[in-house]
Amino acid sequence: MDANDSGDGKQNTADMTQFVQNLLTQMQTRFQTMKVLDEMGERKGELEQSINDLRAEMGAEATQSPPSPSNKDVFA
Repeated sequence: MDANDSGDGKQNTADMTQFVQNLLTQMQTRFQTMKVLDEMGERKGELEQSINDLRAEMGAEATQSPPSPSNKDVFA
């Protein structure tokens, strides 16, 4: 083994280390993106449920409440 082999080994190790660090950074970024997307999906689901609850509530009130007075009755 000569001096050049030792230098090549160190360069290969440095290259591999940089490659692995870049790969880990990319994976971390993707996991963070997935987490954000999951949170947005949960919020969307909660919002849809709230809308459905409001629709159901409005439907129940419309069938149970007495008719509202007409404008003629209010201003008479």
